[in-house]
Amino acid sequence: MATDKSDNYFSSDFKLGILGGGQLGKMLLYETRKFDIHTVVMDASEDAPCKIACNEFILGDLMDFDAVYNLGKQVDVLTIEIENVNLAALEKLEEEGLEVYPPTKTLRIIQNKAHQKLFYVDKEIPTAEFHRFAYRSEIEDSIANGGMNFPFIWKAARFGYDGQGVKVVRKLDDLKGLPDGECIAEKMIDFKNELAVIVARSVSGEVKTYPVVEMEFHPEANQVEYVICPARIDPKIALKAQEIALRVSDKMKHVGLLAVELFQTQDDRILVNEVAPRPHNSGHYSIEASYTNQFEQHIRAILDLPLGDTRSKVAGIMVNLVGEEGHTGNVVYENIADILGMKGVTPHIYGKKRTRPFRKMGHVTIVNENVDEARRIAQHVKETIRVIST
Repeated sequence: MATDKSDNYFSSDFKLGILGGGQLGKMLLYETRKFDIHTVVMDASEDAPCKIACNEFILGDLMDFDAVYNLGKQVDVLTIEIENVNLAALEKLEEEGLEVYPPTKTLRIIQNKAHQKLFYVDKEIPTAEFHRFAYRSEIEDSIANGGMNFPFIWKAARFGYDGQGVKVVRKLDDLKGLPDGECIAEKMIDFKNELAVIVARSVSGEVKTYPVVEMEFHPEANQVEYVICPARIDPKIALKAQEIALRVSDKMKHVGLLAVELFQTQDDRILVNEVAPRPHNSGHYSIEASYTNQFEQHIRAILDLPLGDTRSKVAGIMVNLVGEEGHTGNVVYENIADILGMKGVTPHIYGKKRTRPFRKMGHVTIVNENVDEARRIAQHVKETIRVIST
């Protein structure tokens, strides 16, 4: 009797490589440890959260060709927890037969926000109007010549994350101090809701979507404060959001997870904002609330195992724990015992020893059969716990 390939992943010599050792990787390792899958993680930080949970840890720059290539030569399948990695090295590894997920072709589209937006236009996927610029100074020329109007959203084409590389521009002075490299200027959307859909796609093409979630953002930091599942929207709008997310997934042909962030406009159109080809902040609620959490699903997808059930067992809300303004230094989670005493509340601490303003330090999941009650408890959690420094 032939041995199925999947039989060789568990308690074996198989090695899964992960580029990036942050909190997403750490939560991915919960699942590899559950399945006893050997992991090799590379990160540029000696204090990476993944270090305590992987089988092998390599200190290395994710943008360095040799470092990425050499990691790839040590493993059987290679995946990412952050998209800012050296793509030339991944392409060479693919040419030599290594399975890399998501594929480099997908990462090339997503890694650059200008390329990503042009992809949506080319594939007739609805998105906000935008202009592409090689240099920030070109925006000023466009405004002076009547080509653009305030307000708009400036986005760096590369290396933006967690609210970095994004700014609302309401007047010319708002452009001062921004990096002068490639960027886009995007029309501000008058939206009812910011939504997200996570699509899972396996190597063999099995596809499943998670329920639509609703995201509430911090007005200054441009970071998600709350993720609410299920989104409190009309079922027809939810179906439309899932259909568009599936279109993006189909056109990109990713493998693994694709988190699709969306706008619901005032007239109920659904526009794609941007995507991430990996586990995502908008799916953290799934650890406690879903039958199959997003991290296990990513492992299933990239190893071509059957995808799990994406339905929720209960309503779930995630609260991001970020460093408070005015606090930089060794972290203290003030009042964490108080939130542990609340019904359905589970904190996740990422293992970052030092905090700074708006740095993501952890998250808290609140589960409840009633989404409105979960949201009420989430607000109480947010007002109770503080991420401060000593």
